[in-house]
Amino acid sequence: MSEPKRPAVNWMDVLWLLFLAGLAALPPVGEIHKQLTLLAIGIVQLSEGWLLGRAPRRGATYIVLLKIALATLLIDHTGELSINSSYYPIYYLPVVSAAEYFGPWATLGWTALASAAYCSYLYPALQEYEIPAEGYGLLAIRILFFFLAAMVVNRFVVENRRQTRRYQELAETLAETNRKLEQAQAEARRSERLAALGQLSAGLAHEIRNPLGVIKGSAEMLTQKLHDANPLACELAGYISTETNRLSALVTRFLDFARPLHADLAPREITAVLNHALHSVALLHKDAPVRVERQYHQDLPLVPLDESLCEQAFVNLMQNAYDAMGNDGGTLRVTAARSKAADRDGVEVRIEDTGPGIPAELREQIFNPFVTTKKTGVGLGLSIVSQIIDGHHGSIRVAGGGESPGPGACFTIFFPSAGESAAKSASELVVS
Repeated sequence: MSEPKRPAVNWMDVLWLLFLAGLAALPPVGEIHKQLTLLAIGIVQLSEGWLLGRAPRRGATYIVLLKIALATLLIDHTGELSINSSYYPIYYLPVVSAAEYFGPWATLGWTALASAAYCSYLYPALQEYEIPAEGYGLLAIRILFFFLAAMVVNRFVVENRRQTRRYQELAETLAETNRKLEQAQAEARRSERLAALGQLSAGLAHEIRNPLGVIKGSAEMLTQKLHDANPLACELAGYISTETNRLSALVTRFLDFARPLHADLAPREITAVLNHALHSVALLHKDAPVRVERQYHQDLPLVPLDESLCEQAFVNLMQNAYDAMGNDGGTLRVTAARSKAADRDGVEVRIEDTGPGIPAELREQIFNPFVTTKKTGVGLGLSIVSQIIDGHHGSIRVAGGGESPGPGACFTIFFPSAGESAAKSASELVVS
């Protein structure tokens, strides 16, 4: 369905033109200066939006000044005695414009300037005529009405701006609340899936482990019995034993994934855990052409950590980075900085690599079990990492393929500080 086309001419502009045309048709009709001044006022009024767009800071000042000047010219050409011109209400135009664009004090200043421009015709009138006291009273009433109109319009505009700002803040708050609610719902659904898969994995792992033990024991006995008698059968038995060990390691990972997480949290420096994890991974990849960059900010707060679990999570992420960069090598960048978010205090850890990155279609499911980008991967490593981070009351997200500053993948992990983590644990205890 196509959107309706906007009218080429604003109906308010049409009203302005009709209003000015009506003034032009009223006496004095033959005064060409009056007609030109009204035309200039119409042009200024219709081009306000354009002028404000070209000069956002000073545009309003130019508009009010032009309107005061044009109103003064109109008064000069619409009466034998300008101070007594019937067109004096034209000064409401700059006064109301000032009330729309400026604050209360500035509006009073602009109204005083417009009133002074109007009163400037008092001096020539005094040179030719004697003005009675009633005339001065009438002039004072007109000027006071200028100020009254300015304050009424300005109060309405200020209140309207306040309400608009309040609605915008409310809309932003609602949008942020909806975002957090959607994130919480997604995490809850993922936790439910992880719990169900964990129970299934635990049951399967226990059922598979016992037959594997029997197969491995039988293969080792065959190897001992047939060591010299039948070399081929001995070799086949060795294959059975090797593959059984591989399956046993896979079962162990299933059990690690299914096992309930019990994190022993204590306030610690997260940089020490990062350094230990980097050292452990570097020993496993001594010959890998990977350059490690560390960027640790100063005065990081202590973070409640379980050192062994956190190191396991970091090693897993760094191991994935090494595997992603492969034999071509690259750069592994580890950053630890204080969280910049206004609503949470803690430490943000970024682990970035220069590998091929994670496809966009997998980023939403990368922390789910059995989702992997490796040809020989099982897809449990990042699920275990996610469980560990959840056990620390933190969060983890991944970027890549245009979202991170460079090529490759970027994992961002947030750990709450000691104070925030204690408050969150207390609130969870109250809720439960």
